[in-house]
Amino acid sequence: MIKFYYNLAPNPMKVALFLEESGLPYEAIPIDSRKGEQFSAALTALNPNNKVPVIQDGEVTVFDSNAILLYLAEKTGTFLPEQTPVARGEMLSWLMFVATGIGPYSGQAVHFRHFAPEPKEYAVGRYDFEARRHYGIFDDRLADRPYVLGETYTIVDMALWGWSRMVPFLLGTPEAWATMPHLKRWFDDISARPAAVRATALKDRHAFKTEMDSEARGHMFRHIVTPA
Repeated sequence: MIKFYYNLAPNPMKVALFLEESGLPYEAIPIDSRKGEQFSAALTALNPNNKVPVIQDGEVTVFDSNAILLYLAEKTGTFLPEQTPVARGEMLSWLMFVATGIGPYSGQAVHFRHFAPEPKEYAVGRYDFEARRHYGIFDDRLADRPYVLGETYTIVDMALWGWSRMVPFLLGTPEAWATMPHLKRWFDDISARPAAVRATALKDRHAFKTEMDSEARGHMFRHIVTPA
């Protein structure tokens, strides 16, 4: 059985979606970042970067959400495009675009809008602009196709879904979806899948700390706050 170390952040939720879609048996092991559990010796041994998700599949350990998606897809032979060099090149390009574009800019947009100390006007403006630009590329992409790679639902959709759940929060307004109708249509379609409903329901399995108090800030933003 796969051990899945997770919390409810976008990157672990990508992996949760795959696990639920594939039907692979797994044990969900909560790691509460606001309590500093990511710095435990046990997790550090699995991922020296002290982040989730991490999976253990027998003797195999994989960290980084996109690496995990690719590992699981190749292990099961599912949620991949047709096996041609052209299709694989397209899949890798869009998967890594989520990894190097959507993820980092979304994460920084959230941090500077909601958590960074003042002054932060420039940083909020920069990351808001880049997050909107990156999501806009996917909105254009989805204007004439049901999924990112066309007719086939793949790990690229799962990777993007993890972050797209945060669009109103990271852009600071519920109306953010209004400017991205194709992405919103795609997001609603994915979110309605039974596996996505089950993945989202992981929030009810374990209790995670919700307060962003001094302890949580100390664990999550160690460069500016020392834990009490």
